[in-house]
Amino acid sequence: MTMLTQVAGLLSLVLLGAMAGLFYGFTISVMPGLDAIKADQAVAAMRSVNRKILNPVFLLMYLAAPVAPIATGVLLLTQGVSEAGIAFLAAGGLYVIGSFAVTAAINVPMNNALEAGQGEPQRLWAAYTSRWQRWNTFRGLVSFASLVIAGVGLLLW
Repeated sequence: MTMLTQVAGLLSLVLLGAMAGLFYGFTISVMPGLDAIKADQAVAAMRSVNRKILNPVFLLMYLAAPVAPIATGVLLLTQGVSEAGIAFLAAGGLYVIGSFAVTAAINVPMNNALEAGQGEPQRLWAAYTSRWQRWNTFRGLVSFASLVIAGVGLLLW
């Protein structure tokens, strides 16, 4: 086991856990909090959140979250630790499909539409909130599943 593999494995857990926690936080507090205020305030707040989340720290963690477990899996496979390697590859693959792709295909376009949206805030928020939350919860569940699978990989290692 090389130091690089250990670092990649640890980063996998940290990054997958951080992303799962971010999605979870939105599911249990941010979005219900926004739903509890007036629609014009919710739209303004979510627009602000969507702008502020695009920062270097978030983007690095978001982009590295699928890379770290995939890299760990490849490193483990090259070292002959196949069961653990497959688990880390599965964790990374699941995250790519169920979180990364969903974000790119659904949540980001919804954020962009909310940003560009004109008209009555009640209509904008009503069209946005429940669908966005449904897919955010899905991303959170997939991220937690990816974290668990990486944890299993760690146990198999």
